[in-house]
Amino acid sequence: MLYAAYDACNDAMQPLRGLARANGGWLKRLAGNRSAGGPGKLAAACEMLAQTTLTHYRPAFGIPTTTVDGRTVAVREEVACTTPFGTLVRFVKESGSDVDKPQPRVLLIAPLSGHFATLLRGTVTTLLPEHDVYITDWHNARNVPLSDGPFGFDEYVEHIIKFLEAMGPGAHMVAVCQSCVQAVAAAALLAEDSSPLQPASMTLMAGPVDARVKPTKVNELAVSKPISWFERNLIATVPLRYLGARRRVYPGFVQLSAFMSMNVDRHIKSHIELYQSIADGDQERARVLKSFYDEYFAVLDLAAEFYLETVQRVFQEYHLALGKLEWRGRRVDPRAIRRTALLTVEGEKDDICAVGQTVAAHDLCSGLRPYLKRHHLQAGVGHYGVFSGKRWSSQIYPILRNTILASS
Repeated sequence: MLYAAYDACNDAMQPLRGLARANGGWLKRLAGNRSAGGPGKLAAACEMLAQTTLTHYRPAFGIPTTTVDGRTVAVREEVACTTPFGTLVRFVKESGSDVDKPQPRVLLIAPLSGHFATLLRGTVTTLLPEHDVYITDWHNARNVPLSDGPFGFDEYVEHIIKFLEAMGPGAHMVAVCQSCVQAVAAAALLAEDSSPLQPASMTLMAGPVDARVKPTKVNELAVSKPISWFERNLIATVPLRYLGARRRVYPGFVQLSAFMSMNVDRHIKSHIELYQSIADGDQERARVLKSFYDEYFAVLDLAAEFYLETVQRVFQEYHLALGKLEWRGRRVDPRAIRRTALLTVEGEKDDICAVGQTVAAHDLCSGLRPYLKRHHLQAGVGHYGVFSGKRWSSQIYPILRNTILASS
């Protein structure tokens, strides 16, 4: 019923949004570009109403070019591997003498937490000039037919291994947020098998390797209810109108609501600022805010088994931290990792993944010699600042780049 109610409400709002969009354009022309009078405020109100919608399809990465050795080169997206639940996308640079030098291959593992991989657009843009970048482009579970089977924690780990296989030996892993736990599991399994696919380096960015450390609101919510409560109250069935009809999912719109509820004041302030920018004709500021929320309001559904298993294994029972994590019945032992250089990155003001939760990977990967380990605590940034924004590109990225270079 949850999903059906959401769809019914969304469908009912579409005519109103269309009317607001049409009237907003007319009022904006009447008001002029910089009027703050009645028409300008009405136009802003109409535009705000037209924006009150979620999208459920991946936005474009929109990275047409990059700069290599001072030269602008074209970039195109190429499918390197695909499954019903995810695509390995490679950002291919155009051929040319300056671009044909081999660059370190990097697997950027996007979190599967309600948003599309395009949330890491800034991360990709920063990595591209000096690296051959691949990214895990997770699919919206509501569009995956039931006949394609389940997608749980084990399947996520399996996808990382499969994608590393598609890239070939010597690749580097950069895992963001929730994906850090599965990245450690994949690296440990490959190391225990003495596989040539063991990543040359593994960077873990703001991930809940040990969610017991300094619990945040996210961690407290996870342990406040039994797993049966999450299944009963947060899991919905995909309606018949979608390809994934009858698949059980954790809807993206529910996840977004949870995220926004943790920072209600900040989102209200941002929307007031957006309204004022539109009314005042400050097009650049309005564009920046709208671009952020266009991305933030693009949501995907998670397969129910993945969401529930992640809550239970990572946030309630701490399987990796306590040495109890299993993959398809096989114990995962991070101590087996001996060749993969480890970099962990945390944000001083992270209110989603607290300081200490990611650096815990150093104790777990006790088979690594000290010179293969490094930790960086970035001052002045929250969760998203670890992998996007100015401090990411100017202060964090150089450390990541040097880790990759040293282990290539």
